[in-house]
Amino acid sequence: MTAQTSGGDGPRTDTVAAVVRQWQAVHPGLDTGPMEIIGRINRSAALLQQAEDAPLRRAGLSRPEFDLLGALRRTGHELTPGDLARETFSSGAAVTKRLKQLAERGLVERRGDTRDRRVAHLRLTDAGRDLVDGILPEQLAYETAVLSVLDGEKQGELAALLGELLTRLEGRLGALRV
Repeated sequence: MTAQTSGGDGPRTDTVAAVVRQWQAVHPGLDTGPMEIIGRINRSAALLQQAEDAPLRRAGLSRPEFDLLGALRRTGHELTPGDLARETFSSGAAVTKRLKQLAERGLVERRGDTRDRRVAHLRLTDAGRDLVDGILPEQLAYETAVLSVLDGEKQGELAALLGELLTRLEGRLGALRV
C-alpha cells in the first residue's frame, strides 16, 4: 500500500501521504512503506497529545507532571522517586525536579524511609487525587470521541496491532539503536 492508494478507497490525503509523495518524486525507487506507518503514528500521537494536554494546561500541569500523579494514583500505593522514574520512563533528575514542584503545590507528599534516610516514599495528597480523578474522565471522553470514527472491531484491531508493535519495540528498541 502506498500513499497513492488506501486499499481501494482512492488517494490518501493526510499530511503524511503528501510527504511520502514528495519523497517518492525525489527518490522513486525508495520504499516509503515504513514512513507511511511510523509517520502516521507520530503525527497522530502529536495531534492527540496536543488536544489531550488542554485539560492539563487548564489545571496548571505539564504532561510529565500528570504522568507522575497518574502513576501514583493508578498504582494505589506509595512509590519512591526511582519507582516513578521507571513507571513514567523519565530520568531520575527530571522526576526529582517535578516532584519538588508537585509537593510545593500540595499535590504530593513525601515520607522518609524509617530504615534508610536517603529514600523518600511519595503519595498523592487528597488534592492530588482529586485533581487526577477530575482530569482523567475528560481525557477518556476525548479519546472516545476521537476513536468513534472507527467501529469497535477496527478499534480492537488497531489496539492489537499497536500492542504487538509496542511489545516488540520495548523488547528490541535498544538493540536496534546500538
